[in-house]
Amino acid sequence: MTARKASFAPVADARTRVLILGSLPGEASLAAARYYANPRNQFWRLAGAVIGVDLAAMDYDARLADLLSHGLGLWDSIGSATRSGSLDTAIREVQPNALADLAASLPALQCVAFNGAKSAAVGAPQLAGIGALSQLRLPSSSPAHATLSFDAKLAQWMNLRKFLR
Repeated sequence: MTARKASFAPVADARTRVLILGSLPGEASLAAARYYANPRNQFWRLAGAVIGVDLAAMDYDARLADLLSHGLGLWDSIGSATRSGSLDTAIREVQPNALADLAASLPALQCVAFNGAKSAAVGAPQLAGIGALSQLRLPSSSPAHATLSFDAKLAQWMNLRKFLR
């Protein structure tokens, strides 16, 4: 039997201008109860480069505080699902998070960025009715998404900067 996995609480506040949505935490993240805990996941390097801070060198709480202070928020498109292992392709029985409700509660929000295809597939339809909100589909920071180099991913992630000014 495949276990049901659940996402974490959102990391966002009234300053959040960009909300980055993953799909569902992987096994390393669930075990550590932390976003992007797999050391091979490039999220902290990518997000840090966007805001000009070495997030990967910080402890977890400092990472989250720095993200928020720069206008970046985190959550997942999927609230819960069944999945064996950590791959997005193994996700089944999806229960989405209430993305539209969170977006409506963030007064400075300008953009929702999807960290990977699965996040976009689940999240974008929920946000389709929100007019002025930009949506960006980013290449996944996951180690399973190795078809693009770090630099190629970073070039696309840097598009977030225009929403943080």
